[in-house]
Amino acid sequence: MNAEPAPPRVYPDALPVTGAWRLGDDVGCRQFVTLNDHRPFALEGGGALRQVTLAYETWGTLAADASNAVLVCHALTGDSHASGRQGNGHATAGWWDDMIGPGKPLDTDRVFVVCMNVLGGCQGSTGPASIDPATGTPYGSRFPVVTTRDTVRAQARLADSLGIGSWLTVIGGSMGGMQVIEWAVMFPQRVRSFVSLASCMASSAWQIAFSAVGRTALALDPNWRGGDYYDAPAGEGPHKGLAIARAVAQITYRSDEVFRDRFGRDLVDPVDVFGLWDRFQIESYLDYHGVKLVRRFDANSYLVLNKAMDFHDIGRGRGGIDSAIARVRAPSLIVSISSDTLYPPLQQREMRDALVAAGRRCDHHLIDSPQGHDGFLLEFDHIGPMVTDFLAEIEKQNA
Repeated sequence: MNAEPAPPRVYPDALPVTGAWRLGDDVGCRQFVTLNDHRPFALEGGGALRQVTLAYETWGTLAADASNAVLVCHALTGDSHASGRQGNGHATAGWWDDMIGPGKPLDTDRVFVVCMNVLGGCQGSTGPASIDPATGTPYGSRFPVVTTRDTVRAQARLADSLGIGSWLTVIGGSMGGMQVIEWAVMFPQRVRSFVSLASCMASSAWQIAFSAVGRTALALDPNWRGGDYYDAPAGEGPHKGLAIARAVAQITYRSDEVFRDRFGRDLVDPVDVFGLWDRFQIESYLDYHGVKLVRRFDANSYLVLNKAMDFHDIGRGRGGIDSAIARVRAPSLIVSISSDTLYPPLQQREMRDALVAAGRRCDHHLIDSPQGHDGFLLEFDHIGPMVTDFLAEIEKQNA
């Protein structure tokens, strides 16, 4: 008998302290713009950034009158690489590759697609792993709180730099959907339509609860070092905390039906004598996704963006949600996933009802799928035709 029980998690040696893109790395398909107007970028929460760099990618050709521009907004651990191959500066293939490209729902033979890494992210836009110009070292614990509204203002500045006065549509799911609805409220004159997938007008207590557990797990990792871990050697970063935070989130992204069908009660290694740390296949799956995220993401960015999602509330400072929705002018497409327990269809119905009550056109579709919240990333056969038909109608109206 062993003197000590086996540990519950064993992670690979020498995991990187951060999976962030950093100066000197292969830029891949990224393009960059730095906001240089000789004044700090003021943040909604009261902080400011002396200098902001935004990483983005584009597909297609911008029309002479910039009328065909589409903004794609990414979710929590996404980035600007929404379409394209893995490699050459990109740890994974495009997260929405089936949606963007010639002949696809966002048909780049007709539209010009832009996707920006959000403010506070870790794949080229200014975030905690970026160099603070005041110190010459990564921001780390000094990086301020950012909100969805801060990211949308940054996206508006990017649009200005590209000569885009208004978007044909703004589209995104989950955290991306939060940006979408903020665009419609903040800049109604710059949004001709919008598509929000599996998202909400304000984060719920249920969503905040799961986020809080994940953030706490990350912050309790001793190797997080209060956010200042970038000079630690490989293998001594906060990979355990980030992997556990990701595991908590991964549970909420799928459904019991998917887990039951895929893993059941199977053990990794069948045993005759039960042990405290005998592992089920579902545990191995969660660990795999945790380690995968560690290799391509940054722990501080996870904390910053996760908190930004908790702060999401279009009614804050605007007299409530109904008052905020009254600012919206554009028609919309809202999509729900039937098995989504993290962003349940109720939240999208509430968005639809608020828009309709304000006299705005809103098409709402419920996709019957077992995929859970991740359905907005997986159910292309359903989402694709909805987006194609919606955009065709919007383009016809704007012709």
